Amino acid sequence: MKNIRKDIVELLKTGYCAPRIVELAKRLKEPSTTIHYNIKQMESKHVIKGYKAVFDYNEIDEGFCSYVLLNLSPEEYANPERIGKELTGLSQIESIDIISGGWEMLIKVRTKDVNEYYQFVKNVLSKKGIAKVTSLTSLKQLKTEFMQL
Repeated sequence: MKNIRKDIVELLKTGYCAPRIVELAKRLKEPSTTIHYNIKQMESKHVIKGYKAVFDYNEIDEGFCSYVLLNLSPEEYANPERIGKELTGLSQIESIDIISGGWEMLIKVRTKDVNEYYQFVKNVLSKKGIAKVTSLTSLKQLKTEFMQL
């Protein structure tokens, strides 16, 4: 049988998932049609932006997790969205937040190992507009995507 695991993982990471309406109906003790209607309403109003799977990241070669704090250069400080949008194209980035305090941006990065992460940091540091990078390495994740692990 053809091994397409990596392709499936990529699709599941980017939103090709769907809620299990029958299971939700059982848990909420409501008819499936009521659950379906409410979900469709939330989707049409963009309350629900999408669906994705929650993985055991070690099993998909993304077990090294780091939170990266970025300072932007003075010429980019007024427009952090430009840098953020540029960074969204990097597959290793799970999330990007514009933040307040001593940093302008917080990025959650997932890579296979520290060597791959090092290559990622070299790539990010070469981007115009990024003045300083500080990494915080996750040693063990206990909860993600609202799920206790």
